[in-house]
Amino acid sequence: MADTISGFAISWNRPALIAGLFEERFARGAFDKHLAQNPDVAALWAHDPSRPLGRISNGTLTLRSTDAGLYYSLTPNPDAPLGQEALATVGNGTVNEVSVSFTPVVEEWDDSGDIPKRLITEAKLYEISLVLWGAYGNDTSAQISRAFTNNQAARRRIEAAQRKRGILK
Repeated sequence: MADTISGFAISWNRPALIAGLFEERFARGAFDKHLAQNPDVAALWAHDPSRPLGRISNGTLTLRSTDAGLYYSLTPNPDAPLGQEALATVGNGTVNEVSVSFTPVVEEWDDSGDIPKRLITEAKLYEISLVLWGAYGNDTSAQISRAFTNNQAARRRIEAAQRKRGILK
């Protein structure tokens, strides 16, 4: 059984054309300051707040800044229909991109070319979403990570049951 969905929510310094109006990129570590303040970032299905998949505060979502981009690991509830849907559609490759909801804090604009360019050097991150088509396309990713052994899978199920009963945090 699939355990987690992981990949890159953003790849640093990779451009995306936003609504045909401007090019956007994120500088390396653009979310670091905000993430250090322990925000409760959520993982959603297609930016829909009524379809949550996980969040930092309950340990089902982790985020970390790497040299390549903003890496995430999401453990949706495999007993919930939405968790099953996410694991199935990511697992079969139907959904394989990620989008983010953010507010820029510090940005630099370059209007010297044919199209304005925005470099976001600091931003507040609110949520990441599994999506069919994201603005950053293949520069984001969603893939299934599977337990290496039956023992690991069993241990994760036991730990999840213990967390549910309040034995583990």
